[in-house]
Amino acid sequence: MKKLNLLITSIGRGTDMAVIFKDALGENGKLFLSNSLMTGTLLKADGYAITPLISDETYIDFLLEYCKTNGINAIISWFDLDLAVLSKNKERFEKNSITVLVSDEQVIKTCNDKWNTHRFLASLGLKQPKTYIDMELLKQDLRSNVISFPVMMKPRWGSGSIGLFQIDDFDELDVLYRKTRKIIFSSVVKYESAAGANRCIIVQEKLNGAEYGLDILNDLNGNYVVTVAKKKLLIRGSTQTAQIVDSKPFEEVAKTISANLKHIGNLDLDCFLTEQGDIEVIDLNVRFGGQYAFDHMAGANFPKQIIDWCLGLPVSPENIRVETGARGCKEDSPAVRF
Repeated sequence: MKKLNLLITSIGRGTDMAVIFKDALGENGKLFLSNSLMTGTLLKADGYAITPLISDETYIDFLLEYCKTNGINAIISWFDLDLAVLSKNKERFEKNSITVLVSDEQVIKTCNDKWNTHRFLASLGLKQPKTYIDMELLKQDLRSNVISFPVMMKPRWGSGSIGLFQIDDFDELDVLYRKTRKIIFSSVVKYESAAGANRCIIVQEKLNGAEYGLDILNDLNGNYVVTVAKKKLLIRGSTQTAQIVDSKPFEEVAKTISANLKHIGNLDLDCFLTEQGDIEVIDLNVRFGGQYAFDHMAGANFPKQIIDWCLGLPVSPENIRVETGARGCKEDSPAVRF
C-alpha cells in the first residue's frame, strides 16, 4: 500500500491531535510536526522542525525543503494564520507532489476574518448575533435599545480566545476597546489587523441559551460527509467538558455552510441554541479545533478518514460514527522533558 508521510504545521501545544494523527497513520506512514518554538508536542512525532515565523518570507521555502528532504507528501495545519499562508502557496507544493490539505484561499479569508464570516452567514440567511464593526453605530444602537449590554468584543482576525471580552456598560466599552487594540497589535494577529487598523475589532450581542460545537467534515473535493454535534458543558478558555448530542437538529445549518463554503476536511463551528429554539452561528474555524477531541472520544476518527482519502480509499462508516450521549472532559497534560 502507498505510504503517507504527513506534516502538521504550527502544532503548538496540540498534543492530543498529534497523537491521534500518529495513531491514524499507523504503519502506513510517518508523522512530522513543525512549530516556530519548541514545545513538548513536537516530541510525539517521528520527526520535527523548528521553522521561521509564519510571517517570515523564508517560511514557505523552509517548509518545502523540509518536505522534500523527509519524503513528506501531505501537509495539514493546526493554526488559523498558517492556513492563509499555505493556501496561497498550494501550487508550489503540488508541483513537488505534496498535497496541501487546506481549503482554498477565499475560504480561509471568509473564516479567518470574522467580519467576512458575518457577511457570509448573512448571505445564506443563517441566524447569528447582531454584529458591529462601526463603534459609533454600535453606541447609537445601544442608546436606542436596538442592542443591549452585555455584548462580546473580539479581534476581527482573532485566534483562540485572544482579546475576547464581555462588555457590561459604556465605560467598559471604551476602556476595553483600547485594551483590545493593544492586545491585537502585540500579538500574532497584528499583521492581518494592520490592513484595517480602524476596523480590526468586532462586537456582537451576547446570546442566551446553550452553546454547542459542530465538526463538519467535507471530503477532499469539498463535498459534505457528516456532522458531529456536542453540547459544551464547561468552558474555560476552551471547551473542557462536553457531551455528544444528536446532530439532526444542526444538519440543515451544517449542510448549508458546507455546500456554500466548500471547505476541505474539518470545519470547527461554534453556535448557540437559543431559548427560542433558533440555531445562531457565532464562529467558523476551517481546521480541527480543540473540541474535536470529544468526537474522537465518542468513536469518530476524522484524521484516519482524511488519511484514507489521501491513500485513495473511500469513506469508512467506522471513521465517522459517534456514540450519541457520550460525555467527556479534557485536562492539561503533564510536563514533558525535552
